[in-house]
Amino acid sequence: MSDFLPLNGTDHIEIYVGNAKQSAHYFKTAFGFQDLAYAGLETGLKDRTSYVLKQDKIILVLTSPLTSNSPINDHLVKHGDGVKNCALWVDDATKSWHETTSRGAVSAFEPYTLTDEQGSVVLAGIKAYGDTVHVFVERKNYRGAFMPGYTPLKREFQPANCGLKFIDHMVGNVGWGEMNTWVDFYAKVMGFNQLVSFDDKDISTEYTALMSKVMSNGDGRIKFPINEPAEGRKKSQIEEYIDFYGGPGVQHLALATDNIIETVTELRARGVDFLAIPDSYYDEVLDRVGKIDEDLAPLRELGILVDRDDEGYLLQLFTKPLMDRPTVFVEIIQRKGAKSFGKGNFKALFESIEREQERRGTL
Repeated sequence: MSDFLPLNGTDHIEIYVGNAKQSAHYFKTAFGFQDLAYAGLETGLKDRTSYVLKQDKIILVLTSPLTSNSPINDHLVKHGDGVKNCALWVDDATKSWHETTSRGAVSAFEPYTLTDEQGSVVLAGIKAYGDTVHVFVERKNYRGAFMPGYTPLKREFQPANCGLKFIDHMVGNVGWGEMNTWVDFYAKVMGFNQLVSFDDKDISTEYTALMSKVMSNGDGRIKFPINEPAEGRKKSQIEEYIDFYGGPGVQHLALATDNIIETVTELRARGVDFLAIPDSYYDEVLDRVGKIDEDLAPLRELGILVDRDDEGYLLQLFTKPLMDRPTVFVEIIQRKGAKSFGKGNFKALFESIEREQERRGTL
């Protein structure tokens, strides 16, 4: 079958935040992002302001409302800071919108063109789970820093990057019984295939459980795992997220690195908080995953998890929630051939999350 929705990769992730200027400073200072572009009052916008940050192929757009009647405010009141738009880089945004809406997608906005002296960008959007939107971005005719309406931004404070390369995958949390609905959406509407699935036998502890299916586009550049709660003795992390986020939404962004030891060492030095992994995890990890290139000592010291599949192994670590609400967090991942998502680490990871839930009184 021909690919009716060819995707070149993730264009950018737009996060609605209460204070874009301060959030930009945080992502620069803590994660090593650097200025790319800006839009706000100085560029003629009256209702919002956006700071665009970049690290290698990762682009974050941090957007805040400027007026009390902005719909962005409604999003913030309901969800707190969180991902609004997952923008996908395409060659033809209009065709992408027609292909997906003709297959049942609900339009978020019809195709339109932005133009300035650097060229033009075509945008179109379809609705995904919760209030999340997939934006199709066609930028083959644009030469500017980001897109029309934004001015290049280069402030004096430009901290060194932390070795983050690209978005490996983006995970969505949905409500009870909704996972298969969204799996079907990505299959039918966007032509994705199911890579792998996990049920509550795979992802469970003494107290909580969840189910997950991973959807991927044809060439594997875009991967969207979808989680839903499963019955457990106590409240799972997915239920906690949905309670505090006010519905389905993006749970975490997995950011790839070529050297997770260097990246996590730098992130910790900059104040990024990671989940604590029990020291006992490392007593048997090499028996489970076999020989790896890295010394175990720094992995143990940094709390980095290891897992293996038929293709190779991966190393991963998860931050604590980035916001005061226990919602969005970041995963740091390095793949050494592995195509999977760390199934062997689920128990240790979820027990660590449960300890955090217990401290918050939400378990």
